Amino acid sequence: MTQVVTVLASLAFIGWLIYRAVRQKPVSAHTISRALAYMASLYTFTFFLSMDIPQLIKVVVSILLGMVLIVLAASLQRRRQLDKP
Repeated sequence: MTQVVTVLASLAFIGWLIYRAVRQKPVSAHTISRALAYMASLYTFTFFLSMDIPQLIKVVVSILLGMVLIVLAASLQRRRQLDKP
């Protein structure tokens, strides 16, 4: 069911863009990027719901580990930049 909603939402977004283009109304860049972020989150949510539980746990753990490593690397880089004269 979520897959159908996701595809319909994508088609509605494309239709809205075509409607705006035909009417020659301006569309701001942040509106487009926000809509694309919503579409990406819907596809991601649908993808995660289609997984079995052990695989979902592995993906969530790897995402959390990646976040921790990125924060650690950023803090180390910031510390090294502050140590330089």
